[in-house]
Amino acid sequence: MATSTSITTTYAGESAGKYISAALLAGNTIANGGLTIRPNVKFKEVVKRLELDGIVKDGTCDFADTSTLTLTERILQPEEFQVNLELCKKDFRSDWDAISMGYSAFDNLPSSFQDYLIGHVAAKVAQKQEQNIWGGTNATAGEYDGFSTLLAADADLPAANEVTGTTVDASNVVAELGKVVDAIPAALYGRDDLMIYVAQNVFRAYKRSLGGFQSGGQGAAGFQDRGNNQDINIVYFDGVKIFMANGLANDTMIATTKDNLHFGTGLMSDQNEVKILDMADLDGSQNVRIIMRFTAGVQYGIVEDIVTYGIVNSAN
Repeated sequence: MATSTSITTTYAGESAGKYISAALLAGNTIANGGLTIRPNVKFKEVVKRLELDGIVKDGTCDFADTSTLTLTERILQPEEFQVNLELCKKDFRSDWDAISMGYSAFDNLPSSFQDYLIGHVAAKVAQKQEQNIWGGTNATAGEYDGFSTLLAADADLPAANEVTGTTVDASNVVAELGKVVDAIPAALYGRDDLMIYVAQNVFRAYKRSLGGFQSGGQGAAGFQDRGNNQDINIVYFDGVKIFMANGLANDTMIATTKDNLHFGTGLMSDQNEVKILDMADLDGSQNVRIIMRFTAGVQYGIVEDIVTYGIVNSAN
């Protein structure tokens, strides 16, 4: 069954030669290096965790065991996904770009539309990937368990690392970010790759607060006396980098190190490879198929090194 196609067009004018679509949510977590990418995972990969306790003891003349080594593991298992679209070339003969299909009955999709479709499909997949990384649920078709889902079900997440959330705006964002920083374990605070991953609405609220428009802000004129004329893309809070994660649900945050968050896949290039297959020479039809296949999944290493905000843990 072909993909349902709805074309609204008119001949009262000339094609501008470009296609547009609704703005997509940027897949910025992968693009901006927000986590550790583990490629070439064909089936499963083990994320090992090694713990030593009591490693330093009083000195003696004899050799004596000074520690207990505990080795545990978490499993990173990417799932397989696909994109399958089927378009009928006949549907495009009444469109502005019909002439670019050629005059033969064995015609092709308009070249400009084909080029645009490749980019648009890849961008839609990147958007879904961003949403899956942070909030996906395996029970939903086309999704895998994201970090929020995994953390909400992990009984090993310390209660002290769970910060109760609220609706965040410019008037309270400094106080709420402060709660997250206060909950960060001492052994983690000060790490170079420590970040607070925040939902887009939290990031917006923090940037607005830097303009001075909240009770505990930066003074009437805001950061650097620039008011709301702020042009800051890399921001910190109490020395901790703020990373805007577009896939996080509103009013949620996660604090941890980049090397504690893992994204697994087979080949990264699969995430961007869109194949277009003209079926005319294969089955005599007028259909064109658009195909993507890729694998993806996420996992974290040490749950005790994660602080959550606004994510309700049902396991403890």
